Amino acid sequence: MAGTRADQRAATRAALLAEGRRRFAADGYHAVVLADVAAAVGVTKGAAYHHFASKPGLFRAVVADVQHELGERVADAADRHGDPWERLRAGCRAFLAAGQDPTVRRIVLIDAPAVLGWDEWRAMDEDSSARHLAEALGDLVEAGVIDSQPVEPLARLLSGAMNEAALWLARSADPDALGRTEEALDRLLAGLRRRAE
Repeated sequence: MAGTRADQRAATRAALLAEGRRRFAADGYHAVVLADVAAAVGVTKGAAYHHFASKPGLFRAVVADVQHELGERVADAADRHGDPWERLRAGCRAFLAAGQDPTVRRIVLIDAPAVLGWDEWRAMDEDSSARHLAEALGDLVEAGVIDSQPVEPLARLLSGAMNEAALWLARSADPDALGRTEEALDRLLAGLRRRAE
């Protein structure tokens, strides 16, 4: 019986999360009402508050899920390559391309920094994907592909540039924007490579 209750709670939480995600992506944070999310999945507003405490609590959980999926998407793209340099390029490109995904664009790039605040948004980004970038750069420094340097500031510079580019891509009407941004990214990354002596 206890297992059944736990399963029901988990199913209710998952349903609220999925519906919240759908609504936040489609309508934006400010247009979503927690009671409507609860009603859409057939539970009471009290049940929604039990699982997430508030609309910001639900949104925070949705952002964490979307950022985790984005981190996995970037890692999967990078893992298709054995060469560390190509891993970095593929991961960066996958991140930029994700900015064209309406869910990522609305929830992670537009609403999350405004709703959660910059510090919390950056901490969540760090947990989900920024650390992968720092690890990739650290591997390249260790392999001598890029000059020895402090990795943390380099990772933050590159992460900030890609976040800005992803947001720009998300709002751009130019059908060639992604291709042009990938070209610019390649030139930026090429500047990091150690020159053959």
